[in-house]
Amino acid sequence: MRKLLLLAILTGHSYLSFAQKMATSQIKMELEKSPNPPLYVKDVLKKKFKLDTIVVTRTAFFRSIADSLAYTGKIKKVYGPYDQNGKRFLAQILAKSPNTFYRVSQIFIDTSMFSRKFADSLGNSILQKLKAGTATFEQLARTYSMGGETLTSGDLGWVARGILLPTIEHEVAKSRKGDVFKIWSSNGLHIIKKTEDPKQDTGFALMMIIFL
Repeated sequence: MRKLLLLAILTGHSYLSFAQKMATSQIKMELEKSPNPPLYVKDVLKKKFKLDTIVVTRTAFFRSIADSLAYTGKIKKVYGPYDQNGKRFLAQILAKSPNTFYRVSQIFIDTSMFSRKFADSLGNSILQKLKAGTATFEQLARTYSMGGETLTSGDLGWVARGILLPTIEHEVAKSRKGDVFKIWSSNGLHIIKKTEDPKQDTGFALMMIIFL
C-alpha cells in the first residue's frame, strides 16, 4: 500500500484515480479472456452496457470512435476508456462480417431547388462535357454538385453494399469501372461514376459498449 500511494503521488494522481485506472485495466483484461463477454459484464461487472451492430459505410473516412474501431479494431480486444458526450465507456469488438464495397463518385442536382426539367438539362450538359473531354468528373463535381461530396471532388469513398439507394446500387453493381450514368431519386438527379472495381472488406461489426 505504501508503494502504491508513493507512486500515485509521484505521478501527480490522487490515490483514488490511480486505483480507478487499475480497476479499468483489470476489467479490460478479464473481458478479453472471457469466452462470453456479455455474460461476464452482466454477472460479474454489473455495468450498464449495450450491444451495437455497426455498419462500416466507408473504409477511408470514419465518422466516430465506434465506426473506426469496427473497421480497424481486433476481435475480442477491449478499447478505451473513452469520454464522449459526458459518458465514459469501454468498447469491445465481438464479431465481424464481410461485405461488398463499391467506390463511386457523384454529382448531385437537388430538385427541391431546381425544376426537374432544368436538372435534366443540366445533367445532359454535364454528360456531354464528360463525353467531349472538355472537363473531368472531378472538376464538374466541384462546380455543379449540390451535396457534401463537393468538398471531395465528387468522391463518396468506398461505400458498403446496402448503403446506397437501391436504384443506384443496382446500376453500380452491373456497370464497369469508369462507367458514368444518371439516375433519378425523390431528392433529385444523381450522376454517378464507378471509380473502382468492387472489393470485399469488413462491412459489419458487433460491438459491446460498457459504460463505466
